[in-house]
Amino acid sequence: MPDKLSIDKLYRYCDPNVFTFTTTDELKAFTGTVGQERALSSIDFGLSLDSMGFNIFILGENGTGKMTTIRSILEQKAKDEPVPQDWCYVYNFKDPDAPLTVSLDPGKAVLFQKDMEELIKILKVEIPKVFDSKEYEKQKNKIVEESQKKQKETFASLEEEAREKGFSVRKTVSGLMIIPVKKTGEPLTEEEYELLDEGTRKKIDEIGKILQEKLNDMVRVIRESEKMVKEAIAKFEKETALAEVGHFIDEVKNKYKEHEKITAYFDSVKTDILEHLDDFTAPEEQAPALPFMKLPKAEPAFTRYTVNVLVNNEACKGAPCVFESNPTYYNLFGRIEHKIQYGIALTDFSMIKGGSLYKANGGYIVINVLDLLRNIFAYDALKRAIRNRELKIEDVWEQYRLISTITLRPEAIPLNVKVVLAGNPYLYYLLYNLDEEYRELFKVKADFDSRMDRTDENVQKYAAFVATRCSEEKLLPFDRTGVAKIVEVGSRLADHQNKLSSRFSEITDIIRESSYWASKADSHVVTEEHVNKAMDERVFRTNRIEERLREMVLEGTIIIDTEGDKVGQVNGLAVIDLGDYSFGKPSRITAKAYAGKAGVVNIERETKMSGKIHEKAILIITNYLGSKYATKKPISLSASITFEQLYDMVEGDSASCAELYALLSSIANIPLKQTIAITGSMDQNGDVQPIGGVNEKIEGFFDLCRLRGLDGSHGVIIPKRNVKHLMLKKNVVDAVKEGKFTIYPIERVEEGLEILTGLPAGEPKEDGTYTEGTVNYFVVKRLTEISEAVKEKKEEEKEKGGKAKDT
Repeated sequence: MPDKLSIDKLYRYCDPNVFTFTTTDELKAFTGTVGQERALSSIDFGLSLDSMGFNIFILGENGTGKMTTIRSILEQKAKDEPVPQDWCYVYNFKDPDAPLTVSLDPGKAVLFQKDMEELIKILKVEIPKVFDSKEYEKQKNKIVEESQKKQKETFASLEEEAREKGFSVRKTVSGLMIIPVKKTGEPLTEEEYELLDEGTRKKIDEIGKILQEKLNDMVRVIRESEKMVKEAIAKFEKETALAEVGHFIDEVKNKYKEHEKITAYFDSVKTDILEHLDDFTAPEEQAPALPFMKLPKAEPAFTRYTVNVLVNNEACKGAPCVFESNPTYYNLFGRIEHKIQYGIALTDFSMIKGGSLYKANGGYIVINVLDLLRNIFAYDALKRAIRNRELKIEDVWEQYRLISTITLRPEAIPLNVKVVLAGNPYLYYLLYNLDEEYRELFKVKADFDSRMDRTDENVQKYAAFVATRCSEEKLLPFDRTGVAKIVEVGSRLADHQNKLSSRFSEITDIIRESSYWASKADSHVVTEEHVNKAMDERVFRTNRIEERLREMVLEGTIIIDTEGDKVGQVNGLAVIDLGDYSFGKPSRITAKAYAGKAGVVNIERETKMSGKIHEKAILIITNYLGSKYATKKPISLSASITFEQLYDMVEGDSASCAELYALLSSIANIPLKQTIAITGSMDQNGDVQPIGGVNEKIEGFFDLCRLRGLDGSHGVIIPKRNVKHLMLKKNVVDAVKEGKFTIYPIERVEEGLEILTGLPAGEPKEDGTYTEGTVNYFVVKRLTEISEAVKEKKEEEKEKGGKAKDT
């Protein structure tokens, strides 16, 4: 018979005397990260290595402090790094659909923008002054008058020649025409022309044709002259404007003479301004075609001279650290906005807006990978940007439109950013195994553990963490007993006596709740009592389903026996996890054995209610029976195993020991104690393996027995390898201490068999038989009887078959 588990193995207490403070107010604030040395080392490595692809994926369960840690590390690291350059877009005068990028020292982009605004303001004032001056009008009139004088002289000479030859130059609807005239100077009518003799008409036609050609030549010359006049005036205006206001442009240009791209930009600006001088003069307001449709006054487009500042790092004190909470494509990469005017969507380079990657360029960006994957286009575009090391603002929906539209193609910006993705382990391994590009771009894995060793150092850090939370959130201070209880809660959350939970978000919630109950009790400090109250209230808020199931057991709706002995029936233990709360639930496992050759039948499997792991456990039990009782001769057996009153899927192998005991009890017809529940997995050799949720399972059966009345016979059998995981509730520990409840740790399945039957399991003798009165003796005896009965039945059937053949 195995030993009972001693009290000191059920719960690992934290001695309040290990702390030297009276309350946590005496402790200094803790700024580091507790128990994540591996993750911290990985983060430091990833942030320090600038090579291509060494971006970081931080993985860990929620609440392990991933985001808090990376935020703290980045803030410290970034403040000592150089501030990256500003970026802006300017108009591309050669290709308006492809705006140009310009980079400037931090804070200089805004100055560049202001300089351009001031320049245009000055030019709007100064250029009109130039064209309003008397000197300008005088020179312009001189050019026009000279041209007109030449035109008049040319026209006069042609008129004189025509008059001498009996013709006149007249203006008609179709233009200037040469027409014959009489001596009186009146035009020759068509009737008068017809009365002339043929020779005269022919002569008039020949002279008129020659004169008309000369007139046409003269008109062409005049038009060329007018064109030359316009060009001369335009050239004169440019020279005049350049002479008067060119120095304004040159002054601004000289401020940026070290920037070759900006210098070239100013040259283009100067050329464009001289080509569009009319934009700077006030246009005359024209009357609308329809009086009732007065359109807004068209303003000259000066947008092309603006500077669109995309990134302004003037206020940065180091490298930028961006935490993108909503990583949509547009939030990451920016967008090209539009404005609707008369039903038409219009845009220009000034409507380009940068995203968070632009702000993070030269620094760091942290993105939640689940949010990234939820947003269409974002993940693929991010990988493309990292791979190509450039940022492009594109209209991602363009390829899905039925009609292609003209849009801007801004010049790409070089990308130099360290990308940090944060998510759970499932997403990390999903991406790592299914996405080859991901492996090349995110080579650093920072794995945050959900628990850490319960060392003296970490216990003291736990206390410092409690003090920091109380200080930052203005909570009541904890005394030593309160902190000690928080440490114990940390071990319970970690399900290990020698570990502490590193899910500090959950620890923080418990600290807050404990402070609340302390203030509710008018206490100035938080003690162990208040932490216990917080934990009890947590359970009370979430255990309605557990209480309902327990109520159904007490009413007899769900049958669970906790008294007496029964053949082929045992109490197994399972854990129900609701997400926010998990609890243990006893389950009645029954087995029936009878003569036959069907072997062990898993009823759950036959009804498709059994999972793969549970099916494997049944096969292990079958193989164990064969290796144990059929080493010298085969056995014939039909048996069935099932979880009674279970209407859901069965999964896991933690009930394999219980199923074996129910099966052996049914075979040997030996009753099992119903006062004891069993949990534990087994292998083919009969060794008992550890299982999960051991605390919840024990507490679930204990609560049921407590409500029905503890009499000292109740208990739970657990794997010995699970003893280190025990952090049981106080009422369980007290019941064990008083001898009302017992916990049995076992290493072999035979040990549990002895506890449940009260009989020795039995060791095989040299001849392979077992000592009479042992469990194994009764099992072998019953298996032999079943095999002989099957053999006799087979012989009888054979004899009947032979007689029938003879007849």
